[in-house]
Amino acid sequence: MTNPIGIDYVCPRFSWIFEQGTKQTAYQIIAKDDLGNLLWDSGKVASEQMHLIPWGADDLTSRARVIWSVTIWDDNDIPETSEEAYFEIGLLHGSDWKAKWITGDYVPKKKERYPVDCFKKSFCVTGDKKIKKARAYMSACGVYEGKINGKKIGECILAPGITDYRKRVQYQTVDVTSLLATGDNELSFMLADGWYRGSVGAWGMKNYYGSETKLLAQLEITYEDGSMDVVATDDRFVWTNDGPIRFADNKDGEIYDATKQDFLHAQWKKAKVTKHPVVPTASDNFIMKEQEVFSNPRLITTPSGKTVLDFGQNIAGIVAFSVNAKARQRIYLRMGELMKDGEFTQKNIQCARKNLITPLQEITYFCKDGKNDYKTTFAIFGFQYIEVEADMEINPADFKAIAVYSDFETTFTFDSSNELLNQFVKNTLWSLKNNSADIPTDCPTRERHGWSGDAQIFVNTASYMVNYAPFALKYENDLCDWQKANGNFPQIAPEGGTDPYMRPMNGSVGWSDAGVLLPYLLWKKYEDQRIIETYYEPMRRYAKYMISRTGKTEPFISVKTGLSKADKKYLYNFGQHYGEWAEPSDVHKMCWKDFATSRPEEATAYLSYIMGIMVEIAEVLGHTEDIPLYAEYRDGAKNTYRKLMQQAEFSLDTDRQARLVRPLYFDLLDEKGTAFAKKRLIQALDNYHWRVGTGFLSTPFILYVLAEIDPEYAYRLLENEEKPGWLCMPKAGATTIWEDWEGPNSDNGKGGGIASLNHYSKGAVCEWVFDEMCGIKMAGENRFKIAPVPGGHFSHAGMTYDSVYGKVGCSWKKYADGTYAYHILVPPNTTAEVSLPGCKAQTLPAGEYDL
Repeated sequence: MTNPIGIDYVCPRFSWIFEQGTKQTAYQIIAKDDLGNLLWDSGKVASEQMHLIPWGADDLTSRARVIWSVTIWDDNDIPETSEEAYFEIGLLHGSDWKAKWITGDYVPKKKERYPVDCFKKSFCVTGDKKIKKARAYMSACGVYEGKINGKKIGECILAPGITDYRKRVQYQTVDVTSLLATGDNELSFMLADGWYRGSVGAWGMKNYYGSETKLLAQLEITYEDGSMDVVATDDRFVWTNDGPIRFADNKDGEIYDATKQDFLHAQWKKAKVTKHPVVPTASDNFIMKEQEVFSNPRLITTPSGKTVLDFGQNIAGIVAFSVNAKARQRIYLRMGELMKDGEFTQKNIQCARKNLITPLQEITYFCKDGKNDYKTTFAIFGFQYIEVEADMEINPADFKAIAVYSDFETTFTFDSSNELLNQFVKNTLWSLKNNSADIPTDCPTRERHGWSGDAQIFVNTASYMVNYAPFALKYENDLCDWQKANGNFPQIAPEGGTDPYMRPMNGSVGWSDAGVLLPYLLWKKYEDQRIIETYYEPMRRYAKYMISRTGKTEPFISVKTGLSKADKKYLYNFGQHYGEWAEPSDVHKMCWKDFATSRPEEATAYLSYIMGIMVEIAEVLGHTEDIPLYAEYRDGAKNTYRKLMQQAEFSLDTDRQARLVRPLYFDLLDEKGTAFAKKRLIQALDNYHWRVGTGFLSTPFILYVLAEIDPEYAYRLLENEEKPGWLCMPKAGATTIWEDWEGPNSDNGKGGGIASLNHYSKGAVCEWVFDEMCGIKMAGENRFKIAPVPGGHFSHAGMTYDSVYGKVGCSWKKYADGTYAYHILVPPNTTAEVSLPGCKAQTLPAGEYDL
């Protein structure tokens, strides 16, 4: 994060990268407080290290502001000093909070929906003292927006974000110094249901975390003389729900009455003081904020005469418009991502049953006289199209669509000679953005769940595309918040909106394994061992949970395997699992039985895989006492898996690509089995006309497996433009990634199917494009491995990646005579082991190279 305030890292670590230069021989970090007092001087340290230098002074305390810079010496012992950066610690202890939780003066009923709560308090800033700084610390059970003197506090949308509010509530810190005026000021807030009380999950469950929304806010004004004034929520705030937002739901939308904007007729009462058992903590994550703005939509008049605005890009975001109107004229908007037979539809994103359709994704706006400016406050929608009904003539230029997502930065560029692949990569980035609403969601429309399986298969791709670590680690905390005492991780985190019948799926392999895979993969990508140190205990508990489920069966759920009792000790044939999930229907048509029973093939494979990872982690961290158990079940599960594959029902002699890809990628087979599985995979692809036949779990693996056999096989599958295949999506005009290979035709648009058009999972193939096709890999401290694998019908491809050590790049170009030219970029103060096809590996220092 850039110059963050309100974080809670009391022993921070410091990193920097070079914009130019070659090598660092020494560094010196100087850290001061905001008065210029020295907090820490590292002294001149002879070292090439420039990543995660630990804080060398006392632990920082609440509100501490640290201004720091680094001086480095190059290989000629010439120093250069960076510009200053800063960060600020938030409120670390419950005793730091003088504010009290407040709520509206009413007793909510669970079956009723309420207008947005509005709170305010006036206060005076004396002109006798000069303000040094002012900070607003804010949180809610619900979602809030704060203002000082009518101006919004900060840029955050849907603050404070989503957590399991029963266990952890986040707060935001904003510098509000510039918003204050000498004399009278007003602090005001709006508070809506959000994830806390509003619709969550596929069926829009209400009141999942509580029925009483509440607000906590503390404004601290610090003067030059060191004194402080505090304006904190308590019963001196007044409340009304007679404001302009008559209804607000994160999924269903808003009802807005502009005639109530001035609150002239509102009845204000004293706010009620209430309680919440959890002290808010810093999110240490990016805020959600407004991003790209799409203007001048294309106007569509449908066959039935409806007016539809097409913004040309499927986004998650909000709507804004500016119109002139008469009082009480109505504008009604519905947002969606699909046109079917020329008509706007929401059926592909909605769940429907008697008396319930969700999500509605709609806005009803009642105008005031004159100019009306509107922007959605407490909802986000997944959409490309807006269906408009209005009591006045509509000008498309009056409407905008604004993307909203967690504020990470894009860290890559990619280009190739295949425009469909280029568009697919762009689509993947868009689906990543659209599904980053404080957690990694499956889609921004129907469910908006934090599915753990989707997150773990995509984390490597995401961490190439954006600065992902703070976001992903926040989600790991969500997983750990839910983790049960027996070690089980959830399928979805936070849990809000999960149907009770789904709870047996917690522990499903490939999904719950995210509790181990996220820290492991983030450690590898960001070279940060503290990640696995922090989460080792939750990972260890999950490993033991997996082990506790082996060698067991249960009636009606466990599948018959044909193995002997002795062979079942390391067999994972217990519990319910999703398995491969969403293979093409003509490869394997899913039914309820697929995930109502155990999945011994998938589960035993993941058992061995996870245990192998735990061996590696335990070795690095020195937990030698745990290694024998992990190793036993890694090897035992592998041997059992081989025996399982000898049974007719689980035979490797199959056209199901996933059944062949998984054991090859996880290295589960012996030499004979490996040779057979490779040959059988090519046959399966021939039989399927070289289209993609995998589901969620194996799609990220298949190109790695094929490239090991022959890179041309990987390119043949990658370049396929027919369904099912990655490039069929951009070929059909998609601007995001489909959940189902059928995309707009999934379930014939009738609803209830896996029909989201904005679902990043299948974009995980970009990981192979980046680290194999373009060949960029992290290889340790200040080191890269660059090993591109050119091929197929591509005449060129290349990428750059803004790593923790600086911008690294690799591109290649193929000439008519079959030779290749490579351009390599190695960041300052690093080296790269460069391996080009047919050439001896060489280690290159910092610089740009044409080879």
